[in-house]
Amino acid sequence: MAGHNKWSKIKRGKAVADAQRGAVFTKIGNQIVLAARSGADPSMNPSLALAIEKAKAANMPNANIERSIARVADKSVAQLQEVVYEGYGPGGVAIIVECATDNINRTYPEVRTVFTKRGGNIAEKGAVAYQFDRKGVITVKASGEDALLTVLDAGAEDATEDEGEMRVITDAKELAKVRDAIKDAGLEIIDAELSFEPNTTVELDEEKQEKAVAMLEAFDELDDVVNTYTNLA
Repeated sequence: MAGHNKWSKIKRGKAVADAQRGAVFTKIGNQIVLAARSGADPSMNPSLALAIEKAKAANMPNANIERSIARVADKSVAQLQEVVYEGYGPGGVAIIVECATDNINRTYPEVRTVFTKRGGNIAEKGAVAYQFDRKGVITVKASGEDALLTVLDAGAEDATEDEGEMRVITDAKELAKVRDAIKDAGLEIIDAELSFEPNTTVELDEEKQEKAVAMLEAFDELDDVVNTYTNLA
């Protein structure tokens, strides 16, 4: 079964801390805007429904959610576009940086600077992405064999346990369907999102691992960055 990686655990903890101080609202708002481009009705747009659920879990006010959805149709404001950057960090770990921006001329230099100043380098499109698959990831508050069988019966491709939680991997197109099936089975869903999952992971010594995590945290601090992914073990 696929394993956890250090960054996925750190990112989960950081998201909780950010949510507690409201710092996550901008990033989630951007995710809502991008999702809403495929339709403003969450009942017909699973990606938007997932983004709204994440917003509510972070205690984002309904007014903020509605404003983010409305931004798609508002021609008076600069429209966001999704941009993905790829590169390598300390020790050669592969990194994907997902951004939502209204100004690439601002975003690209910021991302490139983090790569270069922290011992890595930005790469051409496709140079890193082939090492990842687009998957759905559901975090479930459960553990044990019964819970594992439940998520697999719900359509999960894979699942791993860690500290009372289960990280469930699904086909990207089946994310909403599997999430709903798990919820209907009585298990508590903590989070559900689309992710770039590495085909293989890379282990680093402690010094390089700390540098790699520091780079990922630096990306996460950029306002335009929505998410970061890595093959760091």
